[in-house]
Amino acid sequence: MSISDRQGDAPAPPKDGVWNTEQWISERVIDPAVLARLANEFFTALPEFTEVSSAGSVAAEQGVALPTSVPSQGNMPLATINGAQPVASVAPQAELRDLPTSLSGFSESSLASAASSDPTPWLPAISGDLSETAFPASPSFSFLKEARPIFETLGSSTPGPQQPLGILQELEKGAVAQATPNVVPLLSDVPPKGAPAVPGASVRPEAAERVRSYGFLSEARQLLPSDVAPILGSEKLQPGALPDLGLSSRSFEVGEIRRDFPILQERVNGRPLIWLDNAATTQKPQSVIDRLGHFYSHENSNVHRAAHELAARATDAYEDAREKVRRFLNASSSREIIFVRGATEGINLVAQSWGRQNIGKDDEIVITCLEHHANIVPWQILCAEKGARLRVAPVDDSGQILLDEYTKLVGSRTRLVSLAHVSNALGTITPARAMIETAHRHGAKVLIDGAQAVSHMPVDVQLLDCDFCVFSGHKVFAPTGIGVVYGKSDILERTQPWQGGGSMIVDVTFAKTVYNVPPARFEAGTGSIADAVGLGAAIDYVQRLGMANIFKYEHDLLAYATTAISKVPGLRLIGTAKEKASVLSFVLDGFRTEDIGAALNREGIAVRAGHHCAQPIHRRFGLESTVRASLALYNTCEEVDALVAALWNLKQGHRSSLS
Repeated sequence: MSISDRQGDAPAPPKDGVWNTEQWISERVIDPAVLARLANEFFTALPEFTEVSSAGSVAAEQGVALPTSVPSQGNMPLATINGAQPVASVAPQAELRDLPTSLSGFSESSLASAASSDPTPWLPAISGDLSETAFPASPSFSFLKEARPIFETLGSSTPGPQQPLGILQELEKGAVAQATPNVVPLLSDVPPKGAPAVPGASVRPEAAERVRSYGFLSEARQLLPSDVAPILGSEKLQPGALPDLGLSSRSFEVGEIRRDFPILQERVNGRPLIWLDNAATTQKPQSVIDRLGHFYSHENSNVHRAAHELAARATDAYEDAREKVRRFLNASSSREIIFVRGATEGINLVAQSWGRQNIGKDDEIVITCLEHHANIVPWQILCAEKGARLRVAPVDDSGQILLDEYTKLVGSRTRLVSLAHVSNALGTITPARAMIETAHRHGAKVLIDGAQAVSHMPVDVQLLDCDFCVFSGHKVFAPTGIGVVYGKSDILERTQPWQGGGSMIVDVTFAKTVYNVPPARFEAGTGSIADAVGLGAAIDYVQRLGMANIFKYEHDLLAYATTAISKVPGLRLIGTAKEKASVLSFVLDGFRTEDIGAALNREGIAVRAGHHCAQPIHRRFGLESTVRASLALYNTCEEVDALVAALWNLKQGHRSSLS
């Protein structure tokens, strides 16, 4: 089930083809996917619908564009509106008050008249300029381009002054600045009552007041005991028995998504697997697994080096994956995309190539207290080699970077700032764009460690204006052993390679080597070809779902989980920044973290216990380790309930039947 009020599945259509509106009208949320399907079937059933070119003139004269039925993509039904590109169909949470119980007796003229006089929820009025002049053809702002038709489809203008989701607001500001300065903000966490906030997602009206901003932690603290049902004291708490925490919302159909991941059907210790170790690695959808099998069955070859057919197929697949990554990050050219084994290798590549060329004695590199070891150790090695200094920006008690202190650290000697976009240990979303602007004012370059960001939210390297960005494929539903370095083309052109070997050369003599152009210059030897192809398939998968949809779903799930887990006696959350991605790190009084991890494993729940390769940030909070539960797009409220129930039972001394 999703984060909604967990209503049952919608009834199947009757065999006689006549829709009964009473089946669909209720006081609860109506499934948007079902409603969209109803609308498409309604329009295609009209006698005149198949002859739009002639009969549609009546509607055209009245300024009404008839909906066009198009195939669905995966789990996201589509609709074309007023000539705009297909976007995810979203139906408002309202009664279908004018939907006829029979499709007979309706003509296009009567339909057009009804639509022009009363834009009902099932046939909304469209207003505003949806042309390409308002949103230039660019992959960088595709989710924003989808958002505007959704809001205008709801029969309203763009949302009011409510606070939007933080990271989407940041992305949108840059998009508006680059596209059209007069466009008002589009995305809001609290849409008009009953309206979805992003394609495929919606918020119940009664929950809207509590899920008002991304500062969900402050709202969670405001929930008094009287706001929720009493949690059991001495009785054993069963999974699913938690009180309604008032933070539910409907999003894309998570049940359908879960069926895409075969490993989620596994059982561990006789229990269904609950995978809450996504910050370590994510599970793989069947489409990625199938793509790897197809590559090894039909395309397997080295790339770029042979004239035979399989080499051509492999090369096409490999370079197609590079182009998918380019679009995913909104890089300006595929020549800015370098394939490596993972984010760790990517950071080392930058340190040992660009860093060796540009960092000298007494120069400074600035990082933050939040960093993974992979974004600390390579810079320590470089500083020791060059005589440079490593400086560290501190964080406050919530785990958020102290921007004033960071600003003081960046100065004329700063050559590089390297920071995580999202903390792997705390989930903190850093103010990356503001930090990049500060660094650039002093002439410093910036590397963004995007390993924990790319699977949770849109990342646009041009909007961020970072100089480098790295991520690992296995954190975004792709295979292990593949990662990406993005670098601005002008910087890569001036940077010498780190490793030497095949592919990265134009000409070699015993006296001299002429290096290839980027990205080949930085891809010595045979790369992880099949895994790169698998990464392309994973990017296809998440982009079909929509990164804005994923972000919104996980935001609501994290709010639900934060409130639920905070009710466990003696549990202390580590990392409570206002803007967070899907990480819950905690300690529990009286229990070692490794014992908690073992107890949860007996219940089939996979979490991580330890320092998560981020010892400095743990020591900032006086700890050596935490338990980390990390969420992804396929996790559910029921799985959160099971985690919380297991922690309650552990705290109260209940032993599992399997222990």
